[in-house]
This record gives sequence, structure tokens and C-alpha cells, in this order.
Amino acid sequence: MDRRGNHRLRRGRISEAGRLYLLTTTTRNRTPLFSDLYFARAVIKQLRLSEQEGACRSLAWVLMPDHLHWLVELGRGGLSSLMRTFKSRSSCALYRAGADRQRVWQAGFYDRALRREEDIKATARYIIANPLRAGLVSRAGDYPHWDCVWL
Repeated sequence: MDRRGNHRLRRGRISEAGRLYLLTTTTRNRTPLFSDLYFARAVIKQLRLSEQEGACRSLAWVLMPDHLHWLVELGRGGLSSLMRTFKSRSSCALYRAGADRQRVWQAGFYDRALRREEDIKATARYIIANPLRAGLVSRAGDYPHWDCVWL
């Protein structure tokens, strides 16, 4: 079901296998579900499953209490398919872990295609530094819900 304004998120969106994308999605009403360690780990498992199945290659990600930043190299399928599958599977995993059976994710997602000449490692560092900027930790390494292929 389309929500008001979702069409603007898709305008101009293209999906190219092998292209790099920065994806961002938030929980419904910005509910801080991932402050709970078990809920966060259930979602992280689904991130890794997306990669194992060839839908993407995760370069960097951080799971904040109420949103996800995910830098990927797109694999098989498109962006919408990747995010739809990830959101569906992670919602089911959260329900199994004891989360309330309400919609977990906000409709839609934001994406930004990166150019090959952009400094990809700088983008990854920016992603990983999110918990620092949010004041959740004083060192990036102290935050438990992130990963990066270069660190």
C-alpha cells in the first residue's frame, strides 16, 4: 500500500547490480526498538542473510536505536526487492524475539547512489560515527551494532 509521499522516494530511483548505495530506513514512529540487544541482533542476522543470499555485499552499516544506515554494493535483484525482503524478514525475526506484533518499519526508505570516484571509506566512516554524533558512546568501538569491511 502506498503511503502519502512515498512516490517521491522512488522518483528517479534506479537499481544497478554492482553499484554502491547508501540506504537508510527508520522504525515506525522512530520507536527505539534496537536499544534492546536481542532485537538488534535479530535484525543484524537478517542483514547478514541478505548478503549470504547474494542480494548485496555489505560494506558498512550501523543499526541505531531507531534506524539503519547500510552501505551496500547491490547484487541480484533491485533496491526495492532488497529492502522489502530485509524489512519483512527482520520484522518476523523481531516478532519471534518478542517484539510487539505491530508494523516495525516506516514505509519506504532513502537511498543514495555513490559515484565510484567518491571516497567510499569516508562514507563508511561517516556511517560508523553515527553513534558518536548521537552521543550514545564516546568511542565508535564501544557501540555494539555496526560493521565495516575496512575496519
